[in-house]
Amino acid sequence: MDHRDLNRDLDLFASDPLAGAGLPLWLPHGTAIREELERLAAELACADGCVEVRTPVLGKRALFEHSGHWAKFADDMFPPMPVGGDELVLRPANCPHHALVYRATRHSWRELPIRLHEIGHMFRAERSGVLSGLQRVRQIALDDTHVFCRPDQVAQEAARGLRSALRAQEILGLPINQVRLSLRDDGAGYLGRQADWDAAEAALRAAGEEVGVALVDAPGEAAFYGPKLDLQVGEDTIATVQLDFQQPERFDLTYDAADGSRPRAVMIHRGTVGSMERVTAALVERYDGRLPLWLAPIQLCLLPVAPAHADAVRHVADRARAAGLRVQVDTDGSLGSRIRLARQRRATVIGIVGDAEVAGGDVQITDVAADVRASLSIEDALARLASAHRKRAARISWEGESPGPA
Repeated sequence: MDHRDLNRDLDLFASDPLAGAGLPLWLPHGTAIREELERLAAELACADGCVEVRTPVLGKRALFEHSGHWAKFADDMFPPMPVGGDELVLRPANCPHHALVYRATRHSWRELPIRLHEIGHMFRAERSGVLSGLQRVRQIALDDTHVFCRPDQVAQEAARGLRSALRAQEILGLPINQVRLSLRDDGAGYLGRQADWDAAEAALRAAGEEVGVALVDAPGEAAFYGPKLDLQVGEDTIATVQLDFQQPERFDLTYDAADGSRPRAVMIHRGTVGSMERVTAALVERYDGRLPLWLAPIQLCLLPVAPAHADAVRHVADRARAAGLRVQVDTDGSLGSRIRLARQRRATVIGIVGDAEVAGGDVQITDVAADVRASLSIEDALARLASAHRKRAARISWEGESPGPA
């Protein structure tokens, strides 16, 4: 089902004419998903030796003229804003700012590779007719890393980025139907020397071979500055690894070599999780709204059988939140209507507390996706949920020994 239709039940995002088309408002449930995705992206980046940076969403028009984006994308960028004698532009990409971060410090060959990571916001002046929910928007939050390395490190770094991108999609459960090698064609608009393009293509083919992935050639799908590896989910590109010899030349991004020379670094653009908007839409559609526990906006929906059990339910909710779980308590209406509503909202686990549960310190749980029903101690149930959340498990373990206190 389309994520826009599922959103009616899930309350992930909203649109408002006062905000503008293509600028979705992330509601609390959608924000919960996005925060989990950003946390995953940061953990994968850290594991690869990336360091976090923060850069502004605005830049002078001259910055994007210098990078080549203005000549290539001016029609898709928002108009310049005159401020204090300058023309400021909402950025269409994060790489020019990361190039400036790299060149702010002089680097030795021994330091490379340097990997800069940011969940960076960028903007595209998409036409109203192509805007669609979270899939086509005017502000994009991208899991974006830029690697600055020596030529002899390119294939290894491209393979590292590809492995992380594949690992991210494995954790998310998104089926990659192909890894595309996006190449230039005979058209105009590509920057740089053919020799650089040939070297970049060879490096990406070597990366695919090292990782053990069969690449599908896609002429005409390259970025304007270099070829790339694209992980495809259906028709959409979810994650990418791109080689760039052009930005280092335009920004004179160099390093001190062992022989005393100042050669230019190679720049690799890589996104492992992808854009928060597109990945959220893909996940919601992939799971028909019933996301794995670690991503689910409502991990545990607690329902008292009767008003007399409400205080006991709130006590369980407090303990669940202390264990790091996202909890919703629903006390209004009949128990049957509240169960139906919890299922409609795609709560991962429904917990019911009545007289027997209060007396025994238990909770009656229903894992909707697994079709599991059981009565467990509160401590045991919360420990199992917290363990599944912490491990980003595809399923919650309801059998065998308890994983311990939450």
